[in-house]
Amino acid sequence: MAKRAEKRERRSMVLEPNAAGIDIGAEEIYVAVPPDRDEESTRRFSSFTGDLHALADWLGRCRIQTVAMESTGVYWIPLFQILEERGFKVYLVNAHYLKSVPGRKSDVSDCQWIQYLHSVGLLRASFRPPDAICALRTLWRHRGSLLEMAAEHILHMQKALCQMNVQLHHVLSDITGTSGQAILDAILAGKRDPVELAQLCHSRVKSPRDKVARALVGDYRQEHLFTLKQSLEGYRYYQKLILELDQETARLMQALPSATEHPIPPRTKATAYQRKANDPRFDLRSELYRIAGVDLTDIPGVSAATAQVILTEIGTDVSRFRNASAFASWLGLCPEKRVSGGKVLSCKTRQVKHRAATALRMGANSLCRAKGYFGEFFRRMRAKLGTAQAITATAHKIARILYHVLSTKEPYAETVFHRCDEQARQRAEIRLRKQAAHLGFHLLPIPITGELKLVPQEPVYGTARRSAEALREMIRPSRKKWAPRLLPVGRPSVS
Repeated sequence: MAKRAEKRERRSMVLEPNAAGIDIGAEEIYVAVPPDRDEESTRRFSSFTGDLHALADWLGRCRIQTVAMESTGVYWIPLFQILEERGFKVYLVNAHYLKSVPGRKSDVSDCQWIQYLHSVGLLRASFRPPDAICALRTLWRHRGSLLEMAAEHILHMQKALCQMNVQLHHVLSDITGTSGQAILDAILAGKRDPVELAQLCHSRVKSPRDKVARALVGDYRQEHLFTLKQSLEGYRYYQKLILELDQETARLMQALPSATEHPIPPRTKATAYQRKANDPRFDLRSELYRIAGVDLTDIPGVSAATAQVILTEIGTDVSRFRNASAFASWLGLCPEKRVSGGKVLSCKTRQVKHRAATALRMGANSLCRAKGYFGEFFRRMRAKLGTAQAITATAHKIARILYHVLSTKEPYAETVFHRCDEQARQRAEIRLRKQAAHLGFHLLPIPITGELKLVPQEPVYGTARRSAEALREMIRPSRKKWAPRLLPVGRPSVS
């Protein structure tokens, strides 16, 4: 092994002489340093906290400055934080980058291989936001887990009601709302009169009270009532945990530095803001504006919850990415072109599991019936590529806008899209004029509607006439106002 390492050193230029490699497991951690730093250049440490500090001390004695580590799961987080506090430059490496380079598979050889690749500059560090954003990200991810657990109890309540043939979820859109919980509490308290239970509905419930009363007639069995009681208590318990978590999230967000002192501007979206049932119990939009310095919710497809996911997963500083293209590639929202032997093998997007990309895709899917530029873009891409590809293309466009807004702190405006549409219209008009001139026609705008019509220059015969008819069939009237329409102006006389 030592001879092979010496040969590699002679073949490659060392860019990081003070580099170490770490392979992290659940119980054991293997560390490799350059052979000239210690008699035993590869050591094994346990995953206990005391051993992690001993590992950091040994790296300090070996004059290590930068460390590359590879791990699965969350085993790397304690060691990563300890090494960062000690002043080491830590690289968390994607395991996919190591698999593409050949090497023997064992814990000892893995850490030595990581150390060698890092020393010659072949490894890139994974993106990790600052500690304050990481703390906020931990709470927000935990909040998602609590919402999933609360949803499981809602399903259990619906199952218990179905087994008793109480069709409450068919007359109420949400059995966990004010009316639903009032009726469930009355049922668990022993009330069985359907008319009396139906009167507990709120005045905003649209279902007729007699229909609600018919839905509440069921076969109330003790075992199903017991299941319903425990499920309702479990749901309320998780709602209490979510409320406490929202308070802690608000406290951490208030501790983040402010990017602007101006009050939040009024909304520019056409639809009115409506608070969702799972939204945090504080003014999330105002806090996001204060931290980011710009209102991200003005971007179509980006709600307050989506903007919170962007903040907790990425942060407000996007300078780590070279440009918007690199940002979209990191999210896995752009095609990855694979070429070999001069042939394109694949143009599919990379399989990336990223919460920010998932949130952007969900926001893009909500624009399928939206008015404005993004709605038209989504429908145009769906007709051209399909629904899944249209969602990815729209999410890619939203990601590029987010990068621009966060990097420049400029508010979102659709004027640039209107300008691009006007340029596309001008290019289409120039192309049509060239085609018409080639077939012996002039394109003249109609003053009232702004449409174009064909005026023949000279009589056309035979093939030229058929080409003119083909041109009329090829360029049909479009629904868009700016699209030209070809109108025949009469058949030319044949002399």
